[in-house]
Amino acid sequence: MNTFQHIKPAGKAQFKDRYTTKAAELLTPWEEGKKGDIAIIGAPLSKPSISHSGASFAPDAIRRCLNSFTTYNIERGTDLAEDNKSIIDFGDITMHPTSIEESHQRIYESVKAATSTNAAPFTIILGGDHSITTSTVKAIKETKGTVGIIQFDAHHDLRNTGDGGPTNGTPFRRLLEGGHIQGEHLIQIGIRNYANAKAYHDYAIEQGVTVYTMKDVRQQNIIKLIQESLVQLESQVDTIYLSVDMDVLDQTYAPGCPAIGPGGMHPDTLREAVQATLKHPKVHTMDLVEIDPTLDIRDMTSRIAASLMMEALIK
Repeated sequence: MNTFQHIKPAGKAQFKDRYTTKAAELLTPWEEGKKGDIAIIGAPLSKPSISHSGASFAPDAIRRCLNSFTTYNIERGTDLAEDNKSIIDFGDITMHPTSIEESHQRIYESVKAATSTNAAPFTIILGGDHSITTSTVKAIKETKGTVGIIQFDAHHDLRNTGDGGPTNGTPFRRLLEGGHIQGEHLIQIGIRNYANAKAYHDYAIEQGVTVYTMKDVRQQNIIKLIQESLVQLESQVDTIYLSVDMDVLDQTYAPGCPAIGPGGMHPDTLREAVQATLKHPKVHTMDLVEIDPTLDIRDMTSRIAASLMMEALIK
């Protein structure tokens, strides 16, 4: 009799149903030459946040939440495991303990290196706060060419850099001022009342940024809005980058966002919008940012982010 038959490595002693595959089982660490359907890389940075934020813990939380989902889609009748879908995991970028600028440089270098491997046709960057997006878009521009951005967000994130440096409120201002993107190549969806200064809305319009407020989202069909956005970008750019700030969601559904607020999107609306965006052949990269697992309730916000990751596997 094997007296150790019921003992497994620490953290592995979990119930296993022989007919069920969890989404986390699709994760496989990156190795030279290994290919997958999507690739992920964690950018656990939250020190530049202008509000209290533990977003540096989010990449691990989102990965963990993949254990909350099976691989079977009952509506489509498809199984990601049976279709041999896989997620190449590059791991997390090591941040500098004190220098925000050095951390941003490491994100730029790491995302450029990861996407240059061509390990997968689609890459997801797990933030971190929204300051990471300046670095990731700069890297994508160098590997894939001219970048167009569809940004889901309650905020413009066009704050000036003179008052606080490269914070999570400045990523798109820094991209515009650095010449990394053009204003007409940035589309913002879900911008909310009483969440932005007039000066930054004026700046967006002056720069040619397309702005859809939550009123636009409520009054227009979200799929039609996304399709119009994709048509607007597709002939002007080489690649389309999807930036999902989770605080675009209403505070009811995203308690783990540092900047929660009322009047935001329903998760189903965001999911439908992301699904429609991912279908376009020029959409190659997505980031998921602004989740603080230390503030979340039962991983509600991280679970939504994990479910959006899974949509990319059907791309």
